[in-house]
Amino acid sequence: MLDSKIFEGKTTNEAIENGLKELKVSKNDVEIKILENEEKRSFFDILAPRVVKVELTLKEKNEGKRNTLEKRKEYKIDENVLENAKNAVNDFLAKFLKEVIGKEANYTCIAEESIIKVDIKEENADFLIGYRGETLNSLQTLLTAIADKNAGEKVKVEVNALGYREKRKVALEELAEKLAKTVVRNRKSVTLEPMTPYERKIIHTKLQEHPKVKTISIGEGTHRKVVISLK
Repeated sequence: MLDSKIFEGKTTNEAIENGLKELKVSKNDVEIKILENEEKRSFFDILAPRVVKVELTLKEKNEGKRNTLEKRKEYKIDENVLENAKNAVNDFLAKFLKEVIGKEANYTCIAEESIIKVDIKEENADFLIGYRGETLNSLQTLLTAIADKNAGEKVKVEVNALGYREKRKVALEELAEKLAKTVVRNRKSVTLEPMTPYERKIIHTKLQEHPKVKTISIGEGTHRKVVISLK
């Protein structure tokens, strides 16, 4: 999904205002990057129209507002296509779990509302979760690739094991509340360790209505992390 857009104006402020007006957000809702500054003009450009370009990127806590940048494509995957993808995921998973666990594992694999949901319930499969869900996330990535290949299009696959996702969500929400109190008390921002997009969204969502703190994400790729600071 597109999460940034370039805007133009005769001055930096005009370019930014044009962007804010089109996106229907405030300056606090975006990250601003100056691409072409009005000061960087050579003698030969003096007669050319002055154009300043800025890039505005919506902050992650405003996931719901990103539709102003690009309308999300909403479509339902054909039932037969989804079923084929689910069967492929199920076939692979059955063999994989039997290989790593040593027996047929207790799990479910269902197709629901264009999403393939896998829930591993085998008690001795806790090693599939890994440190803070890293192994589980890797398995989810693998199963998503299998689903995509068999469907011929993007298919969302969600993988859970022994209720880990629910427990992790509760733990992150409690952490967010605790760190918000720390930020307010010490009046200093706090930077969390790198997290997945799913986990960062939990933090942003939990604190988006907080009266005294705000959240943004910084960094790139797997090093992207949440910063909690005073408003």
